[in-house]
Amino acid sequence: MTYIELPRALEDYFAFAEIDPTRNGRRFAINLPYFDGDRLDRLQWWYHLSPDQEERHGEAILATLRAQAVQRFRKHIERWLQNTGQKLYGADPIPRIAPLTASAAPSAPVTEEAPPAAVESTAETAEPDSNVLPWPADKVANG
Repeated sequence: MTYIELPRALEDYFAFAEIDPTRNGRRFAINLPYFDGDRLDRLQWWYHLSPDQEERHGEAILATLRAQAVQRFRKHIERWLQNTGQKLYGADPIPRIAPLTASAAPSAPVTEEAPPAAVESTAETAEPDSNVLPWPADKVANG
């Protein structure tokens, strides 16, 4: 199932910013703006560089921290889309979000070990995916 249908890599749509430093270190944000209908919204990921880390590793650690944050943010977005049954799509500079269509809903995987008849009988009695939590449509997961 494809939850991201964009012409470029998801990371190309990210916006990066450094927030004013505090005594606890430097703070950074990664944003993914998107349109939900006519409403502009965003997903956001934060990470920071402590004074101790900066003293030990210097500026060289920034690239490593940023790469790790981008990877975690991408995984977060993919899971969020899966859990909410939505997809990112569009060829515009800011992607759009929409519910998955019924025809695009994931089908039950067929395993090599079980014959198709056995898979059908277990699919009828199986519980929904326990990793996907229901979430009211009027609530936002991250803010």
